[in-house]
Amino acid sequence: MTPEHSRAARALLNWSQVRLAVRCGLGDGTIRDFERGRRTLRPEKLAAIRQAFEVAGVVFTAAGPSRTNLAEGEVGIIGNSEM
Repeated sequence: MTPEHSRAARALLNWSQVRLAVRCGLGDGTIRDFERGRRTLRPEKLAAIRQAFEVAGVVFTAAGPSRTNLAEGEVGIIGNSEM
């Protein structure tokens, strides 16, 4: 579980940091600091976050090779730094 995973899962569920904190039994400051990269969490706290998401229906999969699904000639959205 990374801060990016947590933010993405919350977005899928439309959960606030406070709602996640309540669901996993952690403080909202803990969630906020973790998602901002200011705090490293112990494995049992990461497991509690993951379990809260999984109970709500989020499925985490193993990371695979990065790929795009654009047909040749199609254009994707890029960040401003890539323009």
